[in-house]
Amino acid sequence: MIYTQKNISDNKFERTFSSDIPETELKWHKDKENRMVEVTEDTDWYFQMDNGLPIPLNKGVKLNIPKETYHRVIKGTGDLKIIIQEY
Repeated sequence: MIYTQKNISDNKFERTFSSDIPETELKWHKDKENRMVEVTEDTDWYFQMDNGLPIPLNKGVKLNIPKETYHRVIKGTGDLKIIIQEY
């Protein structure tokens, strides 16, 4: 598993991506649900949507990720901690 997850409710959870995971594990993927993602701590990781430029994942950044849309995270130093709300 490339992350650890703590469930907050049925459709909301906290996810942590460790700085120890190999960058090759962070693949382009798409999700089955719409998601709102919020970064909870400062980091130097990046997020990239299909056909888009990478954007920094700083504390407080909120991302709306439509279902079935390819996206990925790009590894930085330290851990990446986010809250995901599915809708």
